[in-house]
Amino acid sequence: MGRDLTPLFDPASVAVVGASDDPAKYGHAVASQALRAPGRRPVHLVNRRGGTVLGRTAATSLSAIGEPVELVVVSVPGAGFEAAVDEALACGAKAIVAITAGFAEAGPAGLARQRAVADRVRAAGAVLVGPNCLGIADNTTELYLASDRFAPGTVALLSQSGNLALELQLRGEPYGLGFSRFVSLGNQADVTLVDLVEDCARHRATSAIAVYAEDFGDGRAFAAAAAAAGKPVVLLTAGRGSASARSAQSHTGALTTSADVVSAACRDAGVELVRTPREMTVVLAALAAGPRTAGRRTAVFTDGGGHGAVAADAAEDAGLDVPELGARTQARLRSVLWEQSSVGNPVDLAGMGEQRPLSYADTVGELLAGEEVDAVLMTGYFGGYAASDGGLGGGADGGSVLAEGETRAAKEIVAHLAAVSKPLVVQSMYPRSASCRVLAEAGVPVFSATEDAARALAAMTGRAAAARGGAGAVPPLPPAAAPLRDPGYHAVRALLADAGVPFPAAREVTDEAGLLAAAAEFEGPYVLKALHLLHKSDAGGVALRLADRAALLAAYREMRARLGAPAHSVEAMADLTDGVELIVGVNRDPRFGPVAMVGLGGVLTETLRDVAFALAPVPAGRAEELLRGLRSAALLDGVRGRPALDVAAAAAVVERITAAAAAHPEIAELEVNPLLVRPDGALALDARAVLL
Repeated sequence: MGRDLTPLFDPASVAVVGASDDPAKYGHAVASQALRAPGRRPVHLVNRRGGTVLGRTAATSLSAIGEPVELVVVSVPGAGFEAAVDEALACGAKAIVAITAGFAEAGPAGLARQRAVADRVRAAGAVLVGPNCLGIADNTTELYLASDRFAPGTVALLSQSGNLALELQLRGEPYGLGFSRFVSLGNQADVTLVDLVEDCARHRATSAIAVYAEDFGDGRAFAAAAAAAGKPVVLLTAGRGSASARSAQSHTGALTTSADVVSAACRDAGVELVRTPREMTVVLAALAAGPRTAGRRTAVFTDGGGHGAVAADAAEDAGLDVPELGARTQARLRSVLWEQSSVGNPVDLAGMGEQRPLSYADTVGELLAGEEVDAVLMTGYFGGYAASDGGLGGGADGGSVLAEGETRAAKEIVAHLAAVSKPLVVQSMYPRSASCRVLAEAGVPVFSATEDAARALAAMTGRAAAARGGAGAVPPLPPAAAPLRDPGYHAVRALLADAGVPFPAAREVTDEAGLLAAAAEFEGPYVLKALHLLHKSDAGGVALRLADRAALLAAYREMRARLGAPAHSVEAMADLTDGVELIVGVNRDPRFGPVAMVGLGGVLTETLRDVAFALAPVPAGRAEELLRGLRSAALLDGVRGRPALDVAAAAAVVERITAAAAAHPEIAELEVNPLLVRPDGALALDARAVLL
């Protein structure tokens, strides 16, 4: 059930410690807000000088109030913070909102103070938000403990930035977006982002959770909480593009950035990841609109070729599909449109809307009814007739008739939507016109920018929408296995082989006698590898296709003289015919734990950068999705007469590799490169690991 945050969001009584008449102090702003609902619960103002604050008698201390206080806001200078917290706990407080700064963000000494305070709060059975936060608000319980007002609504906003929260409120206003709750996360010394997501998921008045976070704490727990929320979670985060601070020692480490990790976690959890406050507002408006679908087949509908072409590009950029419509749907469209209309996709009225505004509604109705259409993006001039008196060359009277027809068309579009469970998003040059207001008031998202409309529709379709309908897909970590002590090549091979990963026969050798004895155990051709090198191929430490023992011995002598490696591996040469080399790696992220990477492998991995990411372990079904989503995925199905490859076998090996890595928290990086996938199965040809 998670932590009980009832005392935080619906306390029986509130006290503001540090309340002030000075408008320059935060205690003034919070106290002013707290007094907005004096009839809901007792609100006590505390100022060590006493007297009056905001026209009310102020207590000199919490103890002087003379009765228990369930929630205490602490807004005092840092030197008096610990004493204020201790007094709050002594007076029976069950929740504390710590606005005071100067703790973990100030360095090691501040972090030690913060941890000590959090320990005391938890020991007392209370909860603490902050320190270094800007307060909280809950419109559903009339709890106002932040410096600003938040319009009532159904979005819970959890933010590490106060100004960004205010911007989101301003941007959301035109779309009717409001907030059920606001929490400034602060340093998360006690109550964490995960705690808040779990509580907001249980909050009936919250329909969506918006998060701005720079510090996830336990990122994997955040992803799991978001996946299990049962309602949309939208994330805006900073620093996604910076690479890991740890020096990468493998292709996996070199290719994995913070952006990849966060994106993978969001995809697996069904979280909508956005890049800007504007995009967050667009997505929230879309999610509040109504029906969502797992399909991405989008019909673009316009009344002008330019708008249709631009919207089709924007839709595809947003990850939507814009396929040509089938013959049956095209025939139905032709039955309601005139000859010059285009019905392929984009669907273009080609001026018919000016002659008969109801053609907008007729077309939307046919598109929504089409079996090969999952969603509709309407773009262009719709709204213009109702926005102007004259329309397009129709004169005042003609414009009035067109405006009435357009408004009627809007009402009929709403009626069509009521009969189907498919999303419609509108881009209009006149988004505030009467006809567009009819659509917006019925829950249809209407935007002025084409890219916003496309992004909104993407949020209502596809994998994230499907994940939000279920329990998400964040894989649980397996129990920790016995630690790997030896990160050497053959020890890593043995670990993976025990997990069911197939390898060619191989033997480790340290001299010529051992080399020849190993060669006698299996037939050539052979592979020779110099061990204990960071990247064997780059150093010239791999010799392939050694036809016989003589060639093997010659290669061994040359390689040993050149590289001086203390040990080598003799292996059976795999049949590379009709095969494709993949890479499978797992990188342990400090926030999200093991993160898997799959992609096109071999020596050109870092050059081609055709890779995909997911939280590890990766089930075989998900692994196959990742492989099918690569830019080079066509190679897996066979090209230019080559046979199709056994992608299912490769996916099964991906599952085993990522599960093994996830079970070893001491492994920083584990990599199989290449993993050879052939028409008859998959075979790991090399492996390496880096320990923490």
